[in-house]
Amino acid sequence: MKAVRILTAVLAAVAMVRPAMADVKGWLDWRGPFQTGVSPEKGLPDTWALGGANDLWHIDIASGGSPVIANGHVYVFGYNGEGPDLREVLLCADAETGKVLWEKYFNDYLSDITYNRYAIGSPCIDPDSGNVYAITAAGIFSCYTPDGKLVFQHPMMEKWGRLTFTNGRNGGPVIENDLVIVRGITSNWGGEGAAQDRLYAFDKKTGNLVWSTSPAAPPKDNSFARPWFAWRNGKRVLYTGNGDGSMICVNARTGEPIWRYPITAGGMNASVVVYKGMAIGIHADENLDTSDTGRMVAVKVDSEPKPAEGLPPQLDKSCEAWHNELASISSSPILVGNRIYEVIKTGVLCCVDADTGKILWRYKLGPDELHASPLYAEGRLYIPIQDGLFYIIKPTETGARELCKVQLEGRCIGAPAAWNGKVYVTSTNKLYCFGRKGNNPGVPKDIAWKEAYPKPGPTVALQVIPSEVLLRPGEHAKFTLRGIDANGLPTETFDPAKATWAHFIPPTAKVKSEMKGEFGSNGELTAGTDNTWSAGAYMCTIEGHKGIMRGRVLPAAPYKVDFENFEPTETNPNDPSSKFAYPPLPWIGARFKFDVREVDGNKVLAKTLDNIFFQRAVVFLGHPDEKNYTMEADVMTDGSRRVMSSVGLVNQRYFINLEGNAQEIQIVSNPERIHAVAPFKWKAHEWYHLKTRVDVAADGSGVVRAKAWKKGDPEPAGWLIEFNHRHAHLNGSPGLYGFAPQSLYKVYIDNIAVTPNAQQTARR
Repeated sequence: MKAVRILTAVLAAVAMVRPAMADVKGWLDWRGPFQTGVSPEKGLPDTWALGGANDLWHIDIASGGSPVIANGHVYVFGYNGEGPDLREVLLCADAETGKVLWEKYFNDYLSDITYNRYAIGSPCIDPDSGNVYAITAAGIFSCYTPDGKLVFQHPMMEKWGRLTFTNGRNGGPVIENDLVIVRGITSNWGGEGAAQDRLYAFDKKTGNLVWSTSPAAPPKDNSFARPWFAWRNGKRVLYTGNGDGSMICVNARTGEPIWRYPITAGGMNASVVVYKGMAIGIHADENLDTSDTGRMVAVKVDSEPKPAEGLPPQLDKSCEAWHNELASISSSPILVGNRIYEVIKTGVLCCVDADTGKILWRYKLGPDELHASPLYAEGRLYIPIQDGLFYIIKPTETGARELCKVQLEGRCIGAPAAWNGKVYVTSTNKLYCFGRKGNNPGVPKDIAWKEAYPKPGPTVALQVIPSEVLLRPGEHAKFTLRGIDANGLPTETFDPAKATWAHFIPPTAKVKSEMKGEFGSNGELTAGTDNTWSAGAYMCTIEGHKGIMRGRVLPAAPYKVDFENFEPTETNPNDPSSKFAYPPLPWIGARFKFDVREVDGNKVLAKTLDNIFFQRAVVFLGHPDEKNYTMEADVMTDGSRRVMSSVGLVNQRYFINLEGNAQEIQIVSNPERIHAVAPFKWKAHEWYHLKTRVDVAADGSGVVRAKAWKKGDPEPAGWLIEFNHRHAHLNGSPGLYGFAPQSLYKVYIDNIAVTPNAQQTARR
């Protein structure tokens, strides 16, 4: 067996240092093959006129992201439709003709995203398989084959607590060797319950979670900056801006935070470039050391961090190589030699000396720039502007020469892409393609499309993959045990059947809990058969090497929760006279937002008021695959006749709320898309019973029904409100909702019940 492992390790090492070649070539990521926004291609167009000879085709699709191209296909992520029928779409078209080959549609849900403002997202393509990856505004992370077959899909909102925001700022996945990495602010469970701007790395073939990380301080913004990958002291690392206003460095193989450098009081949304040992980023918010807004900063990446209490290691001011006063919201810099080209928020193209940060020249393009980043190829810049103008610019040492200017339909907030003699660019109305017809091989054949990995060192630890599982009672989970060296590089694979598995409770855990399950002789985990919640971690040990995974077991409907078995023994320093208990550990997004307290002689779930950041709180307590169920609970709000908070339930990705100030019952999913209301008079400090049901038909349409009445009164015979949805949400976790404006008044929830509709009678 040892000889087999040695052979496995040798084969793994050979695989990691395979020649720098790619099976799939094209513009595979919005920043291109060099991570800089620079195309190596020659023969791209230097002019464009709509309706002219090189204006090849247009597709009607609203998009705020960048197209990607591979093997004759162009992929773009956007949205179509209006109101309840608005859906996001991953579209694949023939890159030569624009003929649509396939489309995958997604509903937005449980968000407040305003589509005509943002909704940014770009797909990426795996250079090995050609598989395409995309993440929706609501956090549906999907992988498809080039011909549109689903490989895997994760609802990140319900599985890991991914939050959404009005501005969208969705970003997109990025490939790093055998990993695909996404990011977002999440409020998960246990040690990841606090809201953080987190990175998640998945096995790009299976979709199994390899690692997640909380690399910085609590966020101030939801950054959608894409990471830059490089080598640092033998480790494969990524550099990126973060939602806490810092630039960060993270081990890309393990998620280990290496350093953070705080820069701004807002978030850093533009992607960084790396040049001569400096990570160069830009932002548009207030600086930490002055009251000025906006700065381009060069950070020396090999600087040694210092410990920071309760946070990852931090760099000090000495790590800065230079900075200047340029400001960009999220338009990212383009690095060409020792020149940086940046379109700042006031619509001005700037040229910066990358060695010194000196601004060499400026050229006004438009009134403002928001998200779109330039593309550089063959001495030209291709630049979309917020107001829909598209420029082709020839930069020189002393200024810029305008070669072409085109007014496109809609606004431009995504970067262009280039391949095979053609340029592709999106607007909030269309996907455009212009350039030369046919095959135009303009990329040098000696381009290195992949970076080779070094041979790994000895195994020092284990990666348990998946690192987190979600099971129903009695379900099974299989694991891969991968050895890693001191730098996090993969070494060898171990047999799970020969490992020792034991419950593990982190010493810092607020709630001491164990996942109900057992490992069999084959190394598989079988969840306990009790139809109840459990969560916890396991430590795996083999030949002295250790690794940790964690997981949850969620019950199948029907189930009920009344909180009477919780003992409020904890004390909040801000309110020492009041005792509370932590909410159920397996519930997503519950920590810090809700706690269990005694009210009117009963133990109930109460909305916390400590943090205004959590004034709007959503909790998921069930499996994302649940469908066609009835959910009900007792609800109450504090407040007065004039000011009340709002409280509600989540049924299959629909909010059903009692809105205090409006005196209404509402069915909402995204207010811009679905917002049905009916009057309902209710008072603060009185308990009401809220009941909701969702039924989905075979054709994908559905009906959402709800009613409410004062607790203790007879149930009304008919439904108070109904909403018919042509493209219904087909499934979704049961959940809870509380909104305490300005964190002034609590809401309370008790006696939760979830029942399959087969056990219910639809009362009209």
